[in-house]
Amino acid sequence: MREDATAGLPASPVSPSFDAGAAADPGAYTLTLSCADRPGIVHAVSGALAGAGGNITESQQYGSPDSGTFFMRVDFTAPGTYDGVRSRIAPVAGQFGMDWELHRAGVPVRTLIMASKDGHCLNDLLFQQRAGNLPIEIPAIVSNHRDLAGLAEFYGVPFHHIPVAADTKQEAENQLRALMAELDIELVVLARYMQILSNELCQELSGRAINIHHSFLPSFKGARPYHQAHARGVKLIGATAHYVTSDLDEGPIIEQEVIRVDHSRTAQRLAALGAGVEGRTLSKAVQWHAEHRVLLDGRRTIVFN
Repeated sequence: MREDATAGLPASPVSPSFDAGAAADPGAYTLTLSCADRPGIVHAVSGALAGAGGNITESQQYGSPDSGTFFMRVDFTAPGTYDGVRSRIAPVAGQFGMDWELHRAGVPVRTLIMASKDGHCLNDLLFQQRAGNLPIEIPAIVSNHRDLAGLAEFYGVPFHHIPVAADTKQEAENQLRALMAELDIELVVLARYMQILSNELCQELSGRAINIHHSFLPSFKGARPYHQAHARGVKLIGATAHYVTSDLDEGPIIEQEVIRVDHSRTAQRLAALGAGVEGRTLSKAVQWHAEHRVLLDGRRTIVFN
């Protein structure tokens, strides 16, 4: 986190939204795939892309010795239509039993951000998106409080207040579902949203909802974790960004970061440093997801960053 006095304050917006037109090349694609590991996969994929007139610009692959699964991510350019390119890949995908996706490169992912009262992660995402560093489009912010409405207004993003109480939780989640459907949301980011999603909603959002929480403080649950950490004299603080599952804070990990601290740091300074780590870690995870660099391997992730 920056040590200057403006850290955590909204930065001036650079542009009204991520410029999809400038970022997207109609002939550029990203292919991701996974299948049972066996010889000949890379050769077959490369051949299919060559048959489509494709030119590979980046290729990464990994064979998991634990699951026996092969993972691959390829950036390439190719002439013709999207459907034409898909038709070249489909026979190879069928031959190897692949779970695969073909994305137009540079097209921003429609992302709904949820937050409660702390705005540091939300501000970081909004600024990075406005600066053109995150390939996402943010059509809405949802909160169970009104505290962050001003931040949303500053960035010109519609703010939706959906209060949550024990007896209204189902109704609140139904409102959220309706909003996601209306806005064609592809990714949900919990940017310090201090409510637990139901098991049903977690399952519906499997692989497309990212959460952030403080890590290396596993014993410090509940309110004021950094104050608890200070009282115990911790030497490391950090953050973990992970996919949301019904197991609280135990989903597949996308990114983690830690920093060293010492006895001279006050509890307030630990919290400020932690806020910076949380913002950076969450932004990286969102970027890698939006660039289709994260593939699931059971409870683990393969991240081609």
